[in-house]
Amino acid sequence: MAVSREPILKRCRYLGISPMVMGISKQSNRNPGAGNRRKVSEYGMQLKEKQKLKFIYGVGEKQFFHLFEIASKMEGKAGDNLIACLESRLDSVVFRMGLALTRREARQLVTHGHFTVNGQHVNIPSYRVKEGDVVALAEGSRDSAKFKDVAEQTADRTVPVWLEPDKENFSAKVVRMAKPEDLDYEVAAHLIVELYSK
Repeated sequence: MAVSREPILKRCRYLGISPMVMGISKQSNRNPGAGNRRKVSEYGMQLKEKQKLKFIYGVGEKQFFHLFEIASKMEGKAGDNLIACLESRLDSVVFRMGLALTRREARQLVTHGHFTVNGQHVNIPSYRVKEGDVVALAEGSRDSAKFKDVAEQTADRTVPVWLEPDKENFSAKVVRMAKPEDLDYEVAAHLIVELYSK
């Protein structure tokens, strides 16, 4: 498994996204994308959109292309399906539930076996949840001071409409798959489709 060690704030600035998308509250002293005066080619824009999604969800090239192939075979727009596939990853759902401060922490917590899907322990961050699945904090982890502290710190984080949270039981039900309009960042998914269609 490839581990990304690049500085988050620097990468966010280059890709033009807010560090809040990654769960980081620090703001850099420069505007996202500032200082990037060069005219970007069509290929450059397509590549940047792909890099943005790969960085946000912490996936490698091989894994990303595999998800794109799955999204292409699904009904509807390939770009929208790709977003749904990425958002339905277990580590992403855990971050959206507010049970991890950052996306990288969510990935680590899933790997350490702190979460269950429909009562079954799952320790694979890339596990894709389906509509109707219930993601919950494992019984043994609920008394942990760590998770109580995280829950307090993320209390004001907005849980997306496609998740039905149950804060008392540290769980959430997937009521539907995510759509591009549910995202807290901007992405032109059609550019990624164009890039892979060449």
